[in-house]
Amino acid sequence: MRELILLRHAHAEPADNGQADIDRPLSPHGLAEAEAAGRWLHEQRLVPDRVLCSPARRTRETLEAVLSLTGYVEQRLEERIYDAAPGTLAALLDEHREVERLLVVGHNPGLEQLVALMHSGQSGDYRGMPPAAVAVLSLPMEAAIEPGIARLAAFWWP
Repeated sequence: MRELILLRHAHAEPADNGQADIDRPLSPHGLAEAEAAGRWLHEQRLVPDRVLCSPARRTRETLEAVLSLTGYVEQRLEERIYDAAPGTLAALLDEHREVERLLVVGHNPGLEQLVALMHSGQSGDYRGMPPAAVAVLSLPMEAAIEPGIARLAAFWWP
């Protein structure tokens, strides 16, 4: 079995006048949320083998706070995660099938729809991944990402 850990970025500051969405930093509350997510992952012994992270500032800052508590591992910025639909995320995850425990740090609605799709087989109007939430999915090691393939092993939010 392999595990996918999907982490939504923590709360971010609203965009300043003229600031691009991708450049929004975490708020002080968001930083505390990200640190709480890192503590939870550490307590659960859910240390990833590899991390794929959106290039958005808020996801990078979330990841930094998490890894400061879990320990640093291989990290890759992946532009396809930013504003990704579930199909894009599924294709990306399929490229990393050899990784036993993969952490993806990204955004809604793509992450929450992917969790619903992999777990229940449908994404529909599912809305259930608040900022800094963590979903842990278990699936067969060589299985392709497809509807209903995974078991939701854990779900946490601050």
